[in-house]
Amino acid sequence: MGFLSNPFFNTRILQKPTIFRVQILKFCNVSHGEMTSSLNAFNEDAKTTQEAENICSLVSKIGDSRNLDTVLNSANLTDSLSPNLVLQVLKKLNNAGTMALTFFRWAENNRRFQHTPESYNALIESLGKIKQFKMVWSLVDEMNVKGLLCKDTFALVSRRFARARRVKEAIGAFEKMESKYGMKLELQDFNRLLDTLSKSRHVENAQEVFDKWTKRRFTPDIKSYTILLEGWGQECNFLRLDEVYREMKEDGLEPDVFSYGIMINAYCKAKKFDQAVKLYHEMEMKNIKATPHVYCTLINGLGSEKRLNEAIEFFELCKGSGCEIEVPTYNALVGAYCWSSRIQDAYRVVDEMRKCGLGPNARTYDIILHHLIKRQKTDEAYSVFLKMNEEVGCEPTASTHEIMVRMFCSKGRTDMALRVWDQMKTRGVLPGMHMFSALINRLCDDGKLDYACKYLQEMLDMGISPPDRLFKNLKQFLLKEGREDVIIIFAHQIEKLRKPLLVG
Repeated sequence: MGFLSNPFFNTRILQKPTIFRVQILKFCNVSHGEMTSSLNAFNEDAKTTQEAENICSLVSKIGDSRNLDTVLNSANLTDSLSPNLVLQVLKKLNNAGTMALTFFRWAENNRRFQHTPESYNALIESLGKIKQFKMVWSLVDEMNVKGLLCKDTFALVSRRFARARRVKEAIGAFEKMESKYGMKLELQDFNRLLDTLSKSRHVENAQEVFDKWTKRRFTPDIKSYTILLEGWGQECNFLRLDEVYREMKEDGLEPDVFSYGIMINAYCKAKKFDQAVKLYHEMEMKNIKATPHVYCTLINGLGSEKRLNEAIEFFELCKGSGCEIEVPTYNALVGAYCWSSRIQDAYRVVDEMRKCGLGPNARTYDIILHHLIKRQKTDEAYSVFLKMNEEVGCEPTASTHEIMVRMFCSKGRTDMALRVWDQMKTRGVLPGMHMFSALINRLCDDGKLDYACKYLQEMLDMGISPPDRLFKNLKQFLLKEGREDVIIIFAHQIEKLRKPLLVG
C-alpha cells in the first residue's frame, strides 16, 4: 500500500484531540471553578510556549549574538517577560551557548525581572555544552551572592565536566559544594555523583569514588549499588556487575525492582535476551512486580532482535499486570513492529494510542522515521514528517529535524535538507553540532562552498565549535579553490571560541 493511499494517514493523523481529550478526562471529577482554573493555566502555558517559540525564531534569524540585544530591544518584549518564559527560551537555546548568555543578560537588564535558580541552571547547562567552564563558575558565584545556589547546580556542573571527559574536575565540583560553598554533603549527593560519572561512561571512576568514600564518608544504600550495576551493565562488563551484585547482597541489601530492571537492561544491551527473560521470571517468583520500564526494556530488546512474538507477549503481560500502560511502552511496541518490517502494524498501534489518549508523541514518529529511512522510503518518511506538524503534541523536535536533514543529505538532496532547515528555524528550533556537520559536509561534497561557509559561520556565531574532522574537510575544499584567506578567518574564530573565558 502506498503511503498517500494509507487510510491511517489520510483520515486519522489529522485529528488533534489527544492532548485536549486527556485534559477533559482529568476535568471530569472536578468542580466548575477548578476546571476553569485548570483551563486558564493550560491556556497560559500554551501562550508562554508560543511566545518562547517566537523569541527563538527571532534569535535564529539573527544568527549573530552580537546583534541580539538590539533586536530584542526593538521587539518590545519586556512587558511579557516572566520567569517561565525566560526559562523556556533558555531551554530552547540549549544548543546555542553564546546566544543563551546574551539573552540571559538582556532579560536581567529589565528592572522588573529577576532570574530564578532554574534560569541560571539552564544557562549553565548550555554554556557547559560548549565547555565555557570559567563562565560557568562565575555564574555559580553569582548565584551564591544572590542566595540562589542549590545542589542541582553542582550536579549540572559535575555532569558537564564528566561529559567533557574532565573527571577530576567533575569530582572537584562535588567537593566544592562543601569545601567552598558550605553545603553539607549527604548520601543523595554522593549517589548523584556516582550516577553522573556512570552515565558519562566513567563507571571505573565512579567505582573508585565508591571504594574510596564508602564507609569512610558515606554508608551506601541500595541506590548506590544500583547506580554501579547500571554503569557496569552499560559497559557490558558482567564480571564487574556480578562483583557489585555480590557485594550488595553481602551488605544485607536485596535487589529491588530497579536493580532487576537495570540487570535486565544490561543483558538486553549485550543481546543476552534469554538471561534477561530468566531474570524477569526470577523477579516475578520473588513477588517483585515488574514496572512499565522493565516491560519496555524487554519489548525494545526482543523487538530489535526481531523476536516479535515474544515482544508482543510482554506487551500483553504488561497490560494484564495492572500496570498503567505508558507512552514509552507503546513506543517500544511500535519499534518492535518496525524492526520486523511491519510498518502498517506500527501505524495501527499509533492509532490505538490515540484512541486510548496516550500519545502519540514526537518520539513515536521518530522511531517510524528511523525505520522508513533504513528501508529507503524517503518519500513516505517526508510525508510522515509533514503530518507531524498537524498533530498536537507531535510537533517535530530538534531530533526529528536532525533525522530529516541527515536523510536528505545522505541522498544528496541539499535542496530538501535546506527546506527542512528553514522550517525548523521558523519554529524557533535551533540546530546542534551534529546537524550542522551533516549539512556542511554535504554542501562541501556538492561543491557549494559559499553555502558551506555560510552555515559554518552561523555555527560559530551560535558558539558551537566545529569538530576537527568537519573543519579539516572544509579546509581541503577551500584550499583547492585557493581560498586560504577564508581558512585563516575561520581558524582565528575557532581558536577564539575555544578559549576558556567567555565574556559575559
